[in-house]
Amino acid sequence: MRSRGYTWSLVLAGGEGSRLRSLITDGAGAPVPKQFCSLFGATTLLEDAPNRGRAVADGGRVCAIVADHHHRWWCKALRGLRSTNVIVQPSSRGTAIGSLLPLLKILARDRLARIVVLPSDHFVRDEAGLARSLRLAASLTETPESNLVLLGIGPDHPDPEFGYIVPGRPDRHGAFRVQRFVEKPDWATATGLLDAGALWNSFIFAVRGAALLELYRRRHFTIVDAMAKAFTSGKAALGELYERLPNLDFSRDVLEGAEDTLRVFAVPGCGWSDLGTPQRVAECVRRCNASLTARQQVRPGVGTLATARLRSIAEIGVWGATEHMLADRLSITQPRTGAEGVTLL
Repeated sequence: MRSRGYTWSLVLAGGEGSRLRSLITDGAGAPVPKQFCSLFGATTLLEDAPNRGRAVADGGRVCAIVADHHHRWWCKALRGLRSTNVIVQPSSRGTAIGSLLPLLKILARDRLARIVVLPSDHFVRDEAGLARSLRLAASLTETPESNLVLLGIGPDHPDPEFGYIVPGRPDRHGAFRVQRFVEKPDWATATGLLDAGALWNSFIFAVRGAALLELYRRRHFTIVDAMAKAFTSGKAALGELYERLPNLDFSRDVLEGAEDTLRVFAVPGCGWSDLGTPQRVAECVRRCNASLTARQQVRPGVGTLATARLRSIAEIGVWGATEHMLADRLSITQPRTGAEGVTLL
């Protein structure tokens, strides 16, 4: 007997944004994770991500995983979600742990769930284009060949800060087998990977929930068992468990070694960026500068700083920009509307 089997979206929003810590601070000088910031002074990245999730899942099945100590930033940004769909971690323990807790909670509600996983700190210029790829990836999880489908982005330059997916043979559905992962290669290796047709790992993927749980169990059975017991026992038990948990990376500690069960789908150009470094932030602003007025209307009290400085950011120079130069040219401040509206650029 079938027990549901809907498509769910999961927004990952528990990270600390460590690579941009020196650039993004509130009025008191405290670092603000980038998902709680606005790139152009309108909606924050975290506010954009659930809308991305609604392109593939009913609004009642859009969830987010957040960290308890970030409450002042996410409480308003996620008020459009059901309270039961906002899953709170006691602390951040890496992307693998951050995906496991909501996975267990979703499967408890729908044991046949398909899940589209979306990091909350990405920028996408062509949301409709990405949505088409998300829907296709979700549909591919229903085929025998593709329990987990990663979305790969075609690189336009070698970047040692990205993770890469080397695709293997194509399957009959338009996806490719995963040959191997390469995490943050040196410049020469990254250049060779581009020549070999490798894709940037966006960390966006679609998966059958039960299949993902099996991947976790193969490598971290003890953690899965402890997590399942803790979240049914209450907040105190979950907090005690998180004190003992290691930091685990999803690609390295869950997916590596299981390449034969994975597929990668190459996303047509959609203007995607993970905004992971000051250089990528500057490049994203440069590319979007001309279309900003048409794309977004600035929210009063949030966007004035951003729009006044767009041109000067672009003039810094894209790949020559350093964190020091960006920090010197930008005044990252906390707007009067509250901490949840911190402006990134």
